[in-house]
Amino acid sequence: MISGFFANAQKLVPVYDFDGFEPFLHQENDTTYVINFWATWCKPCVKELPAFEELNEKFKNEKVKVILVSLDFIKHYDTQLLPFIKNRQLKSKVLLLNDPKSNRWIDKVSSDWSGAIPATVIYKGKMRKFYERSFSFDELEMEVKRFLGHKSGK
Repeated sequence: MISGFFANAQKLVPVYDFDGFEPFLHQENDTTYVINFWATWCKPCVKELPAFEELNEKFKNEKVKVILVSLDFIKHYDTQLLPFIKNRQLKSKVLLLNDPKSNRWIDKVSSDWSGAIPATVIYKGKMRKFYERSFSFDELEMEVKRFLGHKSGK
């Protein structure tokens, strides 16, 4: 269930519990989805965000959708998350997953996930890969191109 929308001048950031968010993990179409789990307090997550933003920009005319799933605490929505998004000028879709029962849903994202972030799911139809690691742009691009049927490289 969606818990609500919170607005700032730049962006609407929807807030979901896991049941409301779960459909984002199972879209049945010809789009490649890149879903990154991150938080403003996670240094490796923040360091890799520009790679996801670059990916979003580079593939904006192809069927690739980047979704940045913040795991920040809801109480920091106005004081940390919204200013972070605005200051970093994030263009990718951002949503907040506000479901403290993570032991219930982590395995539903991937049975390989320990719960550590950053973590990323890339999928298209039935093809799916899970990564519990950080990415550079080149690494991320190479993974996405595998889903698009491109040869690796630029």
